[in-house]
Amino acid sequence: MSRLYLSPPDVGPDEREMLVEAFDSNWIAPLGPHVDAFEREFAEAVGVPSAAALSSGTAGLHLALVMLGVRPGDEVVIPTLTFVATANVVKYVGARPIFVDSDTSTWNLDPNRLDDLLRARAAAGALPAALIGVDLYGQCADWPAIEEICGRHDVPIVEDAAEALGATWAGRAAGSFGAIGVFSFNGNKIITTSGGGMLVSHDASYTDSARKLSTQARDQAPHYEHSVLGFNYRMSNLLAAVGRAQLRSLPDKVARRRAVNAAYRDQLAAAPGIAFMPADPRGEPTNWLTVVTVDEERFGASPTQIREHLETYDIEARPAWKPMHLQPYYADCEVVGGELAEHVFRTGLCLPSGSTMTDDDIERVVRGVLDTPGRR
Repeated sequence: MSRLYLSPPDVGPDEREMLVEAFDSNWIAPLGPHVDAFEREFAEAVGVPSAAALSSGTAGLHLALVMLGVRPGDEVVIPTLTFVATANVVKYVGARPIFVDSDTSTWNLDPNRLDDLLRARAAAGALPAALIGVDLYGQCADWPAIEEICGRHDVPIVEDAAEALGATWAGRAAGSFGAIGVFSFNGNKIITTSGGGMLVSHDASYTDSARKLSTQARDQAPHYEHSVLGFNYRMSNLLAAVGRAQLRSLPDKVARRRAVNAAYRDQLAAAPGIAFMPADPRGEPTNWLTVVTVDEERFGASPTQIREHLETYDIEARPAWKPMHLQPYYADCEVVGGELAEHVFRTGLCLPSGSTMTDDDIERVVRGVLDTPGRR
């Protein structure tokens, strides 16, 4: 049996065909017709007017803060339960992150704690410069609540939708909330360009600015003229060709991940102590990763013991994200709450969830979980 990975790429002959076409056209360097087409097609898929193709989702988050004018010494609110890139970009611009705990219905940033934080900051005359919210594991945050709270205080929002392409909240697509949305096309995401990202917005001035800043901020001139700091963050034409092919099968990829999640829920329903990441009925997640929590006392084994046992089946599983306020580099940063995020990290386990998984693969994972030594 081959190894089961957590979320491997799902590519086929269409991607190869478009990649070869781009190669044969000699549009090898960044920019080209596939980049332009990928931006148009992606914007249409997300329901926004414009998009800018970049070298990574992290680059998109960095540019978003630059364009929103976040400066050294400013504060930026982010959820503590997230991948480290969300926090790192705050440091890139010299700002300080404020970590906020998760809510119980989505595991995303808690609107009630955010409301308390911004009220207190407003009273002190020290509002944060921005907020980056995250659509964790493919489930949207409660964006209407977050937008209303931030709107009262004029705090701009960046939506980190890296894990959530294809998800919706109240009928709106992930990435379409806030001032700027950002996606990742890393090899383990819903669709992949091997490495890459996309910045989207309802305001074309942001995507226009992102295109300029991501190509070293070159001014209009026959020579190389630069009046602001720029970056080398643009996507290549070759990778955009792969992305276009991937985007065409997005509905099928999302449907399969949802089916994988549903199968896990069905086959593990009777296991004592196993629970799943909550699915808020106001949204429709992609189930980028299926995440379970394990009550060790009831199940008879810990998440670590399950993960190590799955390795004997040649199955990759991983702990849930470790909260940022527990990371050594961010240990001195302010955190609002943190108990729920810590609980998810302590009890959480990510199971293989890729769109290439077969029914036999799912049964193999379930069997490995249920065969863990010590299980009651």
